[in-house]
Amino acid sequence: MGDGDYNEHRDVGTEHCEGLRESGKRALMRTILLATGLTLGGFSVLQALAGNYPFAILEVLCTALLLFGASRIGRARHLNLWIYLYLVPTFCFILYIIVMPDASAAAFVWLYMIPLLAYLLLGKQRAFLLTAPFMLAGLLLYFADNRLNLDTRGLIDLGNAALCGVLILVFVHIYDGLRMQAHLELERLAQTDSLTGVASRGSFQHALQRSIQEVERSNGHLVLALLDVDHFKQVNDQWGHEAGDMALQHICQILQHRLRVTDFLGRLGGEEFGLLLRHTDSVGAEPLVELLREQVAEQPLEYEGQLIALSATFGLAAWPADGRSAAELYRSADRRLYRGKQRGRNQLVSADVPGELLLDKFDVRL
Repeated sequence: MGDGDYNEHRDVGTEHCEGLRESGKRALMRTILLATGLTLGGFSVLQALAGNYPFAILEVLCTALLLFGASRIGRARHLNLWIYLYLVPTFCFILYIIVMPDASAAAFVWLYMIPLLAYLLLGKQRAFLLTAPFMLAGLLLYFADNRLNLDTRGLIDLGNAALCGVLILVFVHIYDGLRMQAHLELERLAQTDSLTGVASRGSFQHALQRSIQEVERSNGHLVLALLDVDHFKQVNDQWGHEAGDMALQHICQILQHRLRVTDFLGRLGGEEFGLLLRHTDSVGAEPLVELLREQVAEQPLEYEGQLIALSATFGLAAWPADGRSAAELYRSADRRLYRGKQRGRNQLVSADVPGELLLDKFDVRL
């Protein structure tokens, strides 16, 4: 897996995690819409009791709209557009309640909700661009409406309000940046096998599912190859686990060097690895996999001045001839991998022979 394949691995993982982040953002947006709608509904009752019927009717309508949005946000397209359609009117409403007739002096505190909501839903850059103008406008409107005197007391009030707002904005901005860095690092660790640096099992399985969906739409070709390092337990027993770890790293380096830009390598567990060979059928994949097998066998690992001979057995399955689902492809490739080990290891098996399909009825493994 060279530089190009690493980028492909990163792109697949990034898309997967972007989907997870969007799913979480939709859930958060649903909660916010519900909370805002219920809060406005409560205030509409209070407004009605106070005799402010036009305002109560407006809040009831907004409540209905917010609850409708909460019911649809899970399926809504263009999620960011929905977020802006919520945030901008909400921020404008916050500015209004600061200067509305007979507004409570305590209404000013709602201004500090602006950066919290924006950073939760938009991320650092977009949130700052949206938040800063509203925070500044809110401060100016509040002090203009309250006709603050610029004496000592007035300057203290001004400093408290302005400094608190600025600090909230700065702290939320810094925190969101640190949180995103930590999140990206966790995503990288989840997508990558820590020992070998290739794709993790979960990332590989996601890439396989995604590749199957692509070839179904394009009527293309895809090959899954499974490989198992031969006699790996003997390497660990004779040379130690450090040598075993180095052997897995050594094999991955050989495979990465020979794979194409469009191919994908992942560790499935222990000494078993998977290869996704895109845009090729079994006829085109066999020479490449056979070359990989030869390269592994011809390049022993040098460990403490000694050469450790290594080899691997490969089982190959092609979409759609050997299966249309991920489970079917795994089953076919795994059956052939097992057959190659039965035949003496260090070989590629890419097709079944009569009678071998009966192995699917039994859970027989070495």
